[in-house]
Amino acid sequence: MLSARSLFQEIHDDDEAFRLFCSIAAKGEDQGGWENGRISRLVDDQWLAPRIARHGADEDKHGRIFNALLRKRGLSPVDVPDDTDYTMILERQGIGLAHSRLRRDEPLSESDVITYLAHSRVTEQRAAEQMQLLKRVFGHHPEVGHAVRMISNDEDNHLAYCHEELLRLAHAGHGRRILATLQETARAEISTYRDVSLAVMAHMGAILRWPRAKSAVLAAGVHAVFGYERVAGWHRMTSLTMPERLDALGGPPPRETFA
Repeated sequence: MLSARSLFQEIHDDDEAFRLFCSIAAKGEDQGGWENGRISRLVDDQWLAPRIARHGADEDKHGRIFNALLRKRGLSPVDVPDDTDYTMILERQGIGLAHSRLRRDEPLSESDVITYLAHSRVTEQRAAEQMQLLKRVFGHHPEVGHAVRMISNDEDNHLAYCHEELLRLAHAGHGRRILATLQETARAEISTYRDVSLAVMAHMGAILRWPRAKSAVLAAGVHAVFGYERVAGWHRMTSLTMPERLDALGGPPPRETFA
């Protein structure tokens, strides 16, 4: 019987599949770290800038965690296939702040900040949900459990921070623009997530030599999730609620203990 637990366990137990999984994850985190680092230096808001920097530092840490998991297995990262590069596929659709914009040493406008936070709100929802799933599967695993729990906690913090900061801007009169940006971002994200999930499953299937029937069932599952999200599920990415974790990214990052 196929389940998330059996699927992730199969990927974990195969060196090449695990290598690809961690490489994809590390590249995404590294890109997020660079983006947040640049944004923190281009934002004039003295309250927001250190929190964006903290977000970037967390993403950099996550990239190091995935690479450390590879080293513990005696593995090195592999090149990430273009069709699995979630972050860059979103950028090519005009979602979030373009890297060409971030490379310019020009202060970000309030509109740019709303674009950044809305993009983060949507993508951090996905990241938090994925890490909660991994925590259910591997939270007590002797090899990866500590890393999974640490990253999951960070992603929950990132999501809380996005809610709080967008609500702050909404109360300042930007609610209509925030909602429109969230909706545009969410609709693009669910399509991108479907396409990237199908690509990842195809690459994993080739590595693990899945029979055609198994690959077809998994692909059908991905399409079913997309169908639900296209009709109703995307709304969870556009709502804003004051989080229980207030100022989740205030203060310095905690000391790293994953290696």
